[in-house]
Amino acid sequence: MSSITVTTWSLEQSSPADLRSAAAPAGDVRVVRAEVPSPEFSRFLYASVGGDIHWTDRLGWTYAQWREYLNRPGTETWVAYDRGTPAGYVELQAQDEGAVEIVYFGLIPAFRGRRIGGHLLSYGVARAWDLASRVPGREPTRRVWLHTCSRDGEHAMDNYLRRGFKVFDTRVEEEPEAPAPGPWPGATAG
Repeated sequence: MSSITVTTWSLEQSSPADLRSAAAPAGDVRVVRAEVPSPEFSRFLYASVGGDIHWTDRLGWTYAQWREYLNRPGTETWVAYDRGTPAGYVELQAQDEGAVEIVYFGLIPAFRGRRIGGHLLSYGVARAWDLASRVPGREPTRRVWLHTCSRDGEHAMDNYLRRGFKVFDTRVEEEPEAPAPGPWPGATAG
């Protein structure tokens, strides 16, 4: 099997003042928290957003694994809707020492390139900074961080940098080259 060189960047913000918000897109775009943990909905978002960019680590999760993960205190899913249709999401996970990771962020392919991503990321980062207000006993957020890689969407890194994130680590690794799985087995991107 052939391999591909993948670069992974780790980025962070260390203050709410680091966030440079994008303007809201025109039209009826709303960002709403999915307050009821739903393995079905979260798996739909994960597969639909990441199917063409090689998100595969959670595809084999069982229903129980999804449920356990989503029920962790400080795990939140914020969903962008364009005229009532899910367009993308940002998943936050509280960690020790006031850190919050943006574990997943992205748009379903049909909604990319419509100025929704910058707005959704801005909204999600703001929610990471105020996460303690929604989680009893949670210490205030002191750091928001994430990973992105060269397999992610073509505008991902630029979006993170425009929102005020700074790179703090870079790794280059060889990974097996495989076709993107699509949002379900046999689906093709595009």
